[in-house]
Amino acid sequence: MTAVVLACGVPAEHPDWHDMPAIPGKSDLDPVLTAGPGRIVVVGSDASLAAVVLRLVRTERLDRVVGFVPVGTSAAATVWGLPRRRADALELALTGEPGRLPVVRDDSGGVLVGRGTAGPVDGEAYCDDWLALRGRARRIEVTPDPAGGVVGQVRRGRLRRVEVFRGRAFQLGCHPATVVHDGVPHPRPVTRWTWYRHTEDLRAVALPG
Repeated sequence: MTAVVLACGVPAEHPDWHDMPAIPGKSDLDPVLTAGPGRIVVVGSDASLAAVVLRLVRTERLDRVVGFVPVGTSAAATVWGLPRRRADALELALTGEPGRLPVVRDDSGGVLVGRGTAGPVDGEAYCDDWLALRGRARRIEVTPDPAGGVVGQVRRGRLRRVEVFRGRAFQLGCHPATVVHDGVPHPRPVTRWTWYRHTEDLRAVALPG
């Protein structure tokens, strides 16, 4: 096998796959990320993928190629433009050519690979220098932008009005609000939060055409 395959919280389908917790940590990942081929394939959730990408960022190993086989609902699969059939996604992850995707970080020390949300919110939000919100919103959603940076969506009121912003960073200051990143709630309400593009990109398979 020419890739390190990480089965995160799911049964390993091949004897060479590595069994991992659903959200692997440093002690789980370091032994397998420091050795073996240059391609890593994550089989699991968006939170699983985020944990692996975060470890690559922290160990300065973003030269590794990363493939992803989503299990369950996945916003990252949409961002990456992955096939819907799991067998096709696995084949692509193992053999596809890598492209570049922005690595989106946050000021709590994490990374965002799929979707981050905050809400309901009452405060101000900026996408780079553009005012995205002043007042209340039912929900804010942020995803990585394959073209570079982040996409922020501000959803207001019952009429589901949506405003879309693109830039290198999306910043929020508000009364205490709940933030969820890649399906994982932040452990406490926040009054400030920023998603921003990292200085290095991820070598990801595959990218939207």
